[in-house]
Amino acid sequence: MVRLAAWFHSAVEVRDPLLAEERETLLRARRPRVSLPTLSDRRRSLPLLAEARPLDRRTRPRHAVWELTLRCDQSCRHCGSRAGVERPNELTTEECLDLVRQLADLGVMEVTLIGGEAYLRPDFLDIVRAIRARGIHCTMTTGGRGLDRTLARELASAGLGSASISIDGAEAIHDRLRGSKGSYRDALAAMRALREAGVRVTVNTQINRLNVPDLPGILEVLVNEGAEAWQIMLTVAMGRAADEPEVLLQPYDLLDLFPLVDALAARCQERGIRLYPGNNLGYFGPYESRLRGTLPRGHAASCAAGRTTLGIESDGLVKGCPSLPSAAWGGGTIREHSLSEIWERASALRYTRDRTVDDLTGFCRTCYYADTCRAGCTWTSSVLFGRPGDNPYCHHRALERDREGLRERLVRREPAPGEPFDHGIFELIVEPVPRSKRS
Repeated sequence: MVRLAAWFHSAVEVRDPLLAEERETLLRARRPRVSLPTLSDRRRSLPLLAEARPLDRRTRPRHAVWELTLRCDQSCRHCGSRAGVERPNELTTEECLDLVRQLADLGVMEVTLIGGEAYLRPDFLDIVRAIRARGIHCTMTTGGRGLDRTLARELASAGLGSASISIDGAEAIHDRLRGSKGSYRDALAAMRALREAGVRVTVNTQINRLNVPDLPGILEVLVNEGAEAWQIMLTVAMGRAADEPEVLLQPYDLLDLFPLVDALAARCQERGIRLYPGNNLGYFGPYESRLRGTLPRGHAASCAAGRTTLGIESDGLVKGCPSLPSAAWGGGTIREHSLSEIWERASALRYTRDRTVDDLTGFCRTCYYADTCRAGCTWTSSVLFGRPGDNPYCHHRALERDREGLRERLVRREPAPGEPFDHGIFELIVEPVPRSKRS
């Protein structure tokens, strides 16, 4: 991969959040040991609220993200679910097929299959066929480690609409983050196999301090490999990513990241690639119209968890968003209640339907955009502080702090316990911008 695409020199100055020697130190450093989490086959029973309100009956999810299994063939350093081994009590094939029926009855229009690695489940293709038989668009997100030409042809035959391949940097950075040598080349091979089979290919990238300089080169890979779209998001302090806080972007890094993203967006438009900013890449800075101008409002809105999206874990736990911590945000399992009952009557899924400015704290509580944004991505803030409502990963906020001669810095105070979808606790420090960093 070209480390810095030639076209980019005239577009914007890339300000790397790390010095070259800092990146080399991270690449060579002894990484935290990857241990497989202890998985319980018991879920606490969560009572539902007494009845559904008219609001809950009107609100329907358009998109469901379904973790088919927690089993995985890689050990990614930034994996929020700490995937590796399957859960002890994952849904049976019969339960999965019934869940497909319930998703259709609830009005879901698209299901994205994830893992772990979804294709490691033996009945994976049967589930894809069942989703398509119900008239639901079916996609998947994958690292592509074991996705060869045979599987690609089977996916095409089953009706998979598109596959998003994870590319997280140039080869050395990608393999380091994925914890598997050869992972980068396998991902490219998976893209080619899918495209040859007639499956539409997109790419997703998590942005962190290791891979910022590689972003222009990743885009050139998309161009060369015929990818149709690119979703970019920030790496979040969940799961294994919480074990290496030095790899995470700091809130003040957004000041340099967003001009870069704006130039990437222009290049995407030039080459006919759709750029999708993730829900945690925000908010309301000077590049908002470029990044989200095609949305109905032309800009970001509040978190969609439990309003237009839902997440399902492989043992049937339902959440408003697939990324949210399970213990705090699980609304119940489909073994206890029907999907519609959980959607309409679980308090955890009602959270964003009911949230107001009064639920916000810190800077977000007093922000000009508070009522529209409502602290943005619930996942991002809740895994930093153990509660939602104050989100320092905001471009507008970083700009406002910078005008005051201040910046915000996150320091991990409590480590994550080592369970799927876990997190540590961070402290937010507001400090003067160092003299060497002042523009």
